Amino acid sequence: MKIAGSCHCQAVKYSVESDGPYPYQKCYCTICRKTSGGEGYSINLSADADTLQVEGKQHLQTYQAMVTRDGKQHKSVHHRLFCGHCGSHLWAWHRTWPELIHPVASSVDTELPAAPCHTHIMLGSKANWVHTLATEKDLCFDEYPEESIAEWHERVTTM
Repeated sequence: MKIAGSCHCQAVKYSVESDGPYPYQKCYCTICRKTSGGEGYSINLSADADTLQVEGKQHLQTYQAMVTRDGKQHKSVHHRLFCGHCGSHLWAWHRTWPELIHPVASSVDTELPAAPCHTHIMLGSKANWVHTLATEKDLCFDEYPEESIAEWHERVTTM
């Protein structure tokens, strides 16, 4: 499925092909909460990085958060791309999976299919004012789940 998205001020527009266009995974980590706002989480999709086309590349800014590992501060290997004008979070990229990008669902302009269930991750760092509206079909994790995006798609096709 071709996904098209943009920032709020329209300085950056993008399109990308996705075999996983379901906005199913809600991340409550402090980085997603503070960079994406809303209900205190972000929802990322999975897409093929080789198909990414960007109009307005010159307006993109990259943010790499500082994370603590082994008691030391490190720059995250996770790249979050934003519009340098309006600050809209557009997509994320991680060097461990260079073939993928993860469009932020709130930046997508294309109609997306509704997910039959959700996976709530990083609930251990969720803000106390955020209410997790998980159903009995949803999975919830204090940190990252073992289940991959591909495994989620495989599991929900049997629901």
